[in-house]
Amino acid sequence: MADPKGFLTTPRQLCDRRPVEERKQDWNEVYVPGGLLPIISKQAGRCMDCGIPFCHNGCPLGNLIPEWNDYAYREDWTAASERLHATNNFPEFTGRLCPAPCESACVLGINQDAVTIKNVEVTIIDKAWDSGDVTPQPPERLSGKTVAVIGSGPAGLAAAQQLTRAGHTVAVYERADRIGGLLRYGIPEFKMEKRHINRRIEQMRAEGTKFRTGVQIGTDLPGDKLKKRYDAVVIAAGATQARDLPVPGRELGGIHQAMEYLPLANKVQEGDFVAPPITAAGKHVVVIGGGDTGADCVGTAHRQGAASVTQLEIMPRPTEDRPDNQPWPTMPMTYKVTSAHEEGGERVYAVNTVKFEGDEDGNVQSLHLVEVAFQDGKFVPQPGTERTIPAQLVTLAMGFTGTDQKNGLIDQLGLALDARGNIARDQQYATNVGGVFVAGDAGRGQSLIVWAIAEGRSAASAVDRFLTGHSTLHAPVRPTDRPVAV
Repeated sequence: MADPKGFLTTPRQLCDRRPVEERKQDWNEVYVPGGLLPIISKQAGRCMDCGIPFCHNGCPLGNLIPEWNDYAYREDWTAASERLHATNNFPEFTGRLCPAPCESACVLGINQDAVTIKNVEVTIIDKAWDSGDVTPQPPERLSGKTVAVIGSGPAGLAAAQQLTRAGHTVAVYERADRIGGLLRYGIPEFKMEKRHINRRIEQMRAEGTKFRTGVQIGTDLPGDKLKKRYDAVVIAAGATQARDLPVPGRELGGIHQAMEYLPLANKVQEGDFVAPPITAAGKHVVVIGGGDTGADCVGTAHRQGAASVTQLEIMPRPTEDRPDNQPWPTMPMTYKVTSAHEEGGERVYAVNTVKFEGDEDGNVQSLHLVEVAFQDGKFVPQPGTERTIPAQLVTLAMGFTGTDQKNGLIDQLGLALDARGNIARDQQYATNVGGVFVAGDAGRGQSLIVWAIAEGRSAASAVDRFLTGHSTLHAPVRPTDRPVAV
């Protein structure tokens, strides 16, 4: 364990964010660089001798949290990095983007503030990169087997790295022009600078993983031909079928899915555009959807110079404390103030969009909404609560309904779907087609980055067993495991 009295003597302290007016002027990460380094060891020392570390169960990866907390407390950063990488390929991603279900399950969190697990994690990995502790780990020998991974998000990258290290020849296919999936084009730069992805890609290339960008499997390369070319295929293409809003006026210009809007802002940072083709500059912006993707749209609109930003959510405002029906160690639905919400704008809860209205040129100008109450399993409009708000740019961030079925991959391979529109798989991540496996949101449905990495690692273990008859790769989760709350 770490400091035996640390949880009694040291209060919880989070990493400082840069001043709002400063960070709104750029796209750099919102946190003060190295802001927690002087006190992170004391924060790690709050990890107590709890007997049964429920954080293991709260984390889908089964991270060895008490162990690397102990090393961080003792400032043995090399050992901390080794324990961190034992279960997580990309802790710099989860340390920045994961909502930290491990902290919700922290035993200290029963009656005190939980350990700052997420901040300790990102500090360990950042120090590991700075000190040169993160190096390529190429296999000692090759197996002679080949694997294609479709999709280069966190699930695909985790599966590819594990399988490469196991000695298989792995090629990752990505339909976008750069590797990273939603990490590259769905996550704004202010939440995670893309240099973190770039150096992992270079590590993976040095280990032997091959990358093929700009290739749409099912269109540019038929799925059946891909299957014949490789000994195994891992589908990690995500759940990219966005939920739409079929109300009057939806066809007006200026109404876009979040994943049409956010990638363009990232492409500006990559140098592809001087200014984004879709911009919030000078406009009244409405974001429909109260989740993390909606918050990403809010922060992006602020940086683009929106005249106003309003975020709408159909659910009522969550409570700030853990609800009674979501007891420890579950991950509760509580009111969160993200960095984007700190920067301004209005959040409106328990409302539903009725229709959009536009100008004579066919561009959206206003949004009609009504307050709703959840009754008998449905949202019921409340009479007399209708009102109109200005809306010159609307982004739809209402989640995703399943994997993309338009490119022909599912039909070409003859893949079965489950009742939720995801690719069906068994306990070994195998589909109904021999040699084809699925990991991440494509099989699980929309979920968290930590679940994507965990499933990528588990699917890699299953593929390794399929190819060689056994595997020593770490497999943290089964397909039937579900998050207790997201």
